[in-house]
Amino acid sequence: MLRVVPADLADAAHADALVTLLDLYAQDPMGGGDGLSDYTRDHLVPRLRDRANTVIVLAFVDDAPVGLVVCFEGFSTFAALPLLNVHDIVVAPLYRGQGIAARMLGLVESIAVGRGCCKLTLEVLESNDAAQAAYQRFGFRPYQLAPELGSALFWEKKLPIAGGNRHNSSQ
Repeated sequence: MLRVVPADLADAAHADALVTLLDLYAQDPMGGGDGLSDYTRDHLVPRLRDRANTVIVLAFVDDAPVGLVVCFEGFSTFAALPLLNVHDIVVAPLYRGQGIAARMLGLVESIAVGRGCCKLTLEVLESNDAAQAAYQRFGFRPYQLAPELGSALFWEKKLPIAGGNRHNSSQ
């Protein structure tokens, strides 16, 4: 039986599910293929617990963790309202194609509405057709201010991390 719940990182089973599923994603080519570093495994849960702007949703089949969504609240200056960015979304390979991502995103959307957010955002690799199709079915579209200007692109600039603790290269 599928159960989709907000994560409670004080619950050891939820904390373990978060690390296990995120590592599964990091091992996948769409997540960089490297798995989580020892540093990330040791520090992820305590660091996330300290961030009030974090929303995490877990999916379980019976007691087995099968899905994860990690989100962070941001702010839309154009709307003067909060937004919720879906940073990571994972469904274990054996459970893909069963609507689990949609169920998790439904709970994320409910949480975002409850927080007064004006929108959900996410990034997706342009070669990840399966994820794009799932996101489009859920109502996501490429971000455009005006169609004639094209879609927005997601860019990054990596910064040095204090203490030299470098996470995996994909995130």
